[in-house]
Parts: sequence; structure tokens; C-alpha cells
Amino acid sequence: MGVGAGRGTVNLPPAGAALRLRGRWFGADRPVVMAVVNRTPDSFYAAARYDDASADEAVARAVDDGADIVDLGGVRAGRGPRVDAAEEIARVVPLVRRVRARHPDLVVSIDTWRAQVARAAADEGADLVNDTWAGHDPALMEVAAERGLGIVCTHTGGARPRTDPFRVEYPPGDGDPLDGVLDDVVRTVSAAAARAVGLGIDPASVLVDPTHDFGKNTWHSLHLVRRTEALVALGFPVLMALSRKDFVGESLDLPAEERLEGTLAATTLAAWLGARVFRAHDVRATRRTLDMVATLRGDRPPARAVRGLA
Repeated sequence: MGVGAGRGTVNLPPAGAALRLRGRWFGADRPVVMAVVNRTPDSFYAAARYDDASADEAVARAVDDGADIVDLGGVRAGRGPRVDAAEEIARVVPLVRRVRARHPDLVVSIDTWRAQVARAAADEGADLVNDTWAGHDPALMEVAAERGLGIVCTHTGGARPRTDPFRVEYPPGDGDPLDGVLDDVVRTVSAAAARAVGLGIDPASVLVDPTHDFGKNTWHSLHLVRRTEALVALGFPVLMALSRKDFVGESLDLPAEERLEGTLAATTLAAWLGARVFRAHDVRATRRTLDMVATLRGDRPPARAVRGLA
């Protein structure tokens, strides 16, 4: 290290727990970017709608831009035309197979709430199950345990898959009234993570995600970013899926196409507070933002530091 390197005596928020997937460790010096690749015709963000050919290109581009994980989904999260399990498998499992063959070192995540989809994806080499609907299918976590996959434990406040929040309320917290949503998130993801560990999943492969916008209004989602440290304190890697979400759009009164800067601002704060993994549509911008935050925290050295020294 050069002159002035290191963390010094600055009282920083603690770094989040390290992540292990596909036999690889991701520590504080390597913030993790999870690239979003949706094999759907109706994603809320039009630029993220891919058919078979463009999905392959999107994965390759994400790898070039610095993604560590690619999250493959076949069903829009919100309301839309019904997609049964057979159609979801047809959309994503061949893509898992191709990604595994073309990018052997890349961590492959399957974004699904259905155990049968996760099982089919595991057969083709998936490494992680991103259960965005908080254990709606209890067998999903069992599939992850049986196949040696990681799992993302999420929170929806009891909402069912593919429903949008409506007049969502949580009991007020003891201090800040908005801590009520935080308390519910902590209880839910803690219980899910404990179940995952009890089933034999490596704790370093169990991620917790407060799941912004799912079963929440904008005030709830903003508060959960501010209180990232409470999730980091659980001792599991924290995943943040902030990218271009409605809470960003409503904060700035912007459509999905114009939410990059707001997303990166929220990303910066959550990363500073110890979140480990960031699900992102904009991989290159997110990679650079996270690397800079890690360097500012002292977790990662500058890539090049010669100013004033040479």
C-alpha cells in the first residue's frame, strides 16, 4: 500500500458478510454485481426484455462489463399474462444450459418462485435460487438444499406472486414508525435464513434481501435503504435489488428509462452501509460505482495510485 492507504481510524459501518458461490469467495474487496437478464416480453423496463438470441448477447455483455452473477428470469414480477411452469421452464432452462457452457466460471442464478423450475435449472448448472416471492413454494428451498445451491431469502409482507402492493401497512416501530417494516423484514428473512441453514445450505451461500417495492410502498423502500445496517447485522450477505425500481422513480418522478442516477445513489448508500450483492440492469455503471465505494471505505485499493508519488 502507498502513503495514506488503508482504513485508518475512521469509524466506518461494518463490512457485510462474505459470499461463497460456485466455490468462489467474494469478500469486501469485491462487491458483487448480479446482472438482470429477463427472458420475458413484458419486463417493466423495456430495455431488459430479451428473446433467446438477445439474451445470450446480454449475458456476454454483462460478463464483459464486470458481472459476477447473472440472474435469469422467465416471468415478469408484476401483473401480466399468465405464465405456467412449463412455459417458464421453456424460457429459462435452455438459457441456463447455454450460459453454463459458454461462461463456466460465471455464477448462474435462477429467478423463480417455483420448485420445479429451480430443479430443472439446477439440472443444467444453476448455482443460486433467487426466490423473490419469499417462500411461496416451500419446496423451493428444499430443492436448493438437495442440489447444493445458494438461496436468496426475501420479504413480500405476505403478498402472493405477481401481485402489486395496495395500501400496504405495517405496525409502527418502537422508535421511528417506519421501523415497523424493518422489523417485519428482519423477522421474515431471519426465519428463512435459519431454515436454509437447518436444511444444510452453507450460511455463506444464504443471501437476505429486503425486496424493495414487493409488498411495500415508496416510504417503506426508502427506509429499508437507510437501515441497511440492520440487515447486515444478521450476519448473512445482503442482496439489494434496487435497479430502476418504482421507489426510485416515485422519488424523482421519473420513468424506468431515466432512473439510473437515482439507482446509483441508492446503491452507493447501501454499499457504504455494508450490502454485498447488487442486482442491476446497468452492469458497467454499477460495477464502477461499487468499486469506488469499496475503495472509499478502504476495502479495496485503488487500481492505480501514482499521483504525487512518481
